Amino acid sequence: MKALGIISFEDNTAHVEGLEEHRPVPAISFLGRYRVIDFILSNMTNSGMDNVQVYCKEKPRNLIEHLGEGTNYNINSKRGKLRVLYGEKNFSSPVYNHDIANYMLNMQYIEGDRNPYVVVAPSYFVYSLDFSTVLDAHVESGADVTVLYTSTSEAKTSFLGCDVLTLDKEKNVTAFDKNRGNTKTKNVSLEAYVMTKKLFIELVKKAAATSSLYWFKDILRDSLGELKIKGYPVRGFVACINTLEAYFKTSMALRDRSVADGLFKPGWPVYTQTSDSSPTMYRTGSSVTGSVVANGAVIEGKVENSIISRGVTISKGAVVKNCILLPGAFIGEKAKLDHVVVDKYAIIHHVKELKGTDEEPVYVARRDRI
Repeated sequence: MKALGIISFEDNTAHVEGLEEHRPVPAISFLGRYRVIDFILSNMTNSGMDNVQVYCKEKPRNLIEHLGEGTNYNINSKRGKLRVLYGEKNFSSPVYNHDIANYMLNMQYIEGDRNPYVVVAPSYFVYSLDFSTVLDAHVESGADVTVLYTSTSEAKTSFLGCDVLTLDKEKNVTAFDKNRGNTKTKNVSLEAYVMTKKLFIELVKKAAATSSLYWFKDILRDSLGELKIKGYPVRGFVACINTLEAYFKTSMALRDRSVADGLFKPGWPVYTQTSDSSPTMYRTGSSVTGSVVANGAVIEGKVENSIISRGVTISKGAVVKNCILLPGAFIGEKAKLDHVVVDKYAIIHHVKELKGTDEEPVYVARRDRI
């Protein structure tokens, strides 16, 4: 596939409360063994992209450690390369730390790439898609820019704060707006774009010259009257991880095999960093139902409708319901958790009960002891 993959980062409206304090959103643990970025990166490499640039807004260490040199994602270093890029300067305010600023600071790597096209997509949208079919449709349509979108009838409760598109009968984009949850049906932009590399560079430089606060989506909105921008529908499972509530609800939904089948497709692997550890140990008296359990855990208590990550310990008499336990979490004897997100290496020992809701799950901080 003759396209440079550019994985951009989430805009400033996205806040995954608690979890993003210790790592960028792309590096957040997901479904017990993945990270959020694994899905979009796997889409790109499965589609035949050999060169991928990953842009990180802040706190790059976790992301760099997870991605490595890209060998886990089927990127052959002899013919391609995975680069993690970020603004190597101090921004005077977070509002200046946006995608355009980072593209400009790393423009040499974009201009020096040999591919004639670019596919730009953020990692906080989770879906499964062959980008080579999108590129073929883009070329055939004669569009300047192709924008990926998903149609939803749950816009009042899902994809809040995301961009939405107005389309005409030929699927040409006539307007960009925000989903404020005021109507049920929307065409939600996945903030993923296909275009020539030449046009992408022109738009980035135009945005930088127009305003120091412009994101790429802003220059696209300004260019609606000048460019032919066409929508491309993405069907199947699509979710946006832009809040703690969205992270929780998306994770819980994917426990259902029929839902997960829309994301995990035959012949389309989701790559991640491998971890060679022992299988999970289920002690006598333990009970696990309706859950996703990774390897390396020790379970002595009761688990219902939860996601248990690698290396988690659930002690005797503990009850874990509707929870997400990140790697290395320890749940003490007789503790009762319901709708709780427990970050890495946290210990819950002296508090006997924690309870949240779907809309407001309780968050236990990384390495916290309660």
